[in-house]
Amino acid sequence: MDRARGLEIFRYLRFLVLPSKDEMSTATRTPLPKLQLAILMVMLGAEPICNSVIFPFVNQFVRETGVTNGDERKTGYYAGIVESIFFVAECLTVLWWGRASDRIGRRPILLFGMLGLSFSMLSFGLSSKYLMIVVSRCAQGVFNGNVGVGKNSIMEITDKTNVADAFAVYPVVWATGSTLGPIIGGSLARPAVRWPDTFGKILFFQKYPYFLPCAIPGLYAIMVYIFGSIFLNETLPAKIARRRANDTVESAGLLESDFHHTSYGTDAGSETAARGEEIEFKSPPVSSILSSRPILISLTTHAFLSFVDQSHQVLLPLMYSTSIPLGGLGFQPARIGAIMGVWGICNGIFQWLFFAKLIRKFGPRTMFRVSFSCYLVCIGAYPAMSYLTKQAGGIVDSKVYAVMLVQFMCYSLSFMVYGCNQLFILDALPSPAALATTNGLAQIVSSVMRSLGPGFTASMFSLSLERQLAGGYMVYWILWVVIILGIHASSKLPMHVKG
Repeated sequence: MDRARGLEIFRYLRFLVLPSKDEMSTATRTPLPKLQLAILMVMLGAEPICNSVIFPFVNQFVRETGVTNGDERKTGYYAGIVESIFFVAECLTVLWWGRASDRIGRRPILLFGMLGLSFSMLSFGLSSKYLMIVVSRCAQGVFNGNVGVGKNSIMEITDKTNVADAFAVYPVVWATGSTLGPIIGGSLARPAVRWPDTFGKILFFQKYPYFLPCAIPGLYAIMVYIFGSIFLNETLPAKIARRRANDTVESAGLLESDFHHTSYGTDAGSETAARGEEIEFKSPPVSSILSSRPILISLTTHAFLSFVDQSHQVLLPLMYSTSIPLGGLGFQPARIGAIMGVWGICNGIFQWLFFAKLIRKFGPRTMFRVSFSCYLVCIGAYPAMSYLTKQAGGIVDSKVYAVMLVQFMCYSLSFMVYGCNQLFILDALPSPAALATTNGLAQIVSSVMRSLGPGFTASMFSLSLERQLAGGYMVYWILWVVIILGIHASSKLPMHVKG
């Protein structure tokens, strides 16, 4: 890379090194590019919607395929595979998507992901066999593997004065997606049964009872693809610089023609820039990035976060839907979807109002540790609700709902940990050229842990019930240990991000 061009691009991306806590509170913030940020956020919103839309009905869907042979206690094993395969596939493709975006640009990768996601969601809804469910879920993970590319673009359209504000929007998007997904899944699953006078008369919905809730996210992805095709700009600095250089050369050529081919000694440099031969980022080797201690610490805390959060997301509908004698609450999919929906709306408002303010006031390290510690309450609420329900003679009374309220309040606070961890990952970047690879590694870590979380947690939930380990509550004790280890790992994070 030409040294001058390299320095120019480095200065262009210098905003990726975050300001100190004092600077974050005093610097004049650059206005956010609202249209481009909005497009990127609705693209990133596809992941939580497609991930969570199946939660209210996946356990029932799995049972109806006959793979459990009528044994409800085995549901967790097979549902865990369906939920895990999404992140296994995402893990295997995320780094490839990131490096491909370094070559051909962010925009085509993001648009292609939306298109593929739409078809994979429709395929999931049309599945009738367990194997087809798994394959379709795997495809969803593949096309969601470009989520790291979306984060790259957000970093490239912001600077150090407004990057926290941009990432304050991301938890809102995730919360909104996590809200809409369960609402869609819970309210639209099995429409022929719920509305026999309308959908019940249509043979298609009798044969495919879960197509409708899957078709909505599929339609969403198509609409985002169309909107992005029209309005989304390219953000890869190398492509932007090349395009500007080409425009400069074309303008110079027109002027040269007007002035009878008079040369002013700039043609050679312009032609070199126009060819774009020195304006490419070369992604550094993965080994060089992993040799950075700050990155390793950030990735470690990201791993704990991803595992615990995904385990909680799996436990919630699984425990809520399990019958009361087996340690659950016996809720139907519609009620689960409604509960998660109400929480999602409240959570989105909470993140929007308080995330950036709390980060600036207390710093990302303090907020990370406080927010992550809230998972202790979230997980501990499950055995408490089960115990109270059994004590009330199998009735989910006001005491149970009071514990549920505390659980969701703590879950909203724990949601802030995502934005905090992303700031530490940005702060640890060794160079601008490492952006896509570092984000890709973070997404791989997230995907690996999220693929392990559902299978392990759902299986341990079933195993705890089958063998009555720790009174059927062993899974919760294990997750508590993991959370405590994560809190210890977060003590290694730097006190402040660099200025």
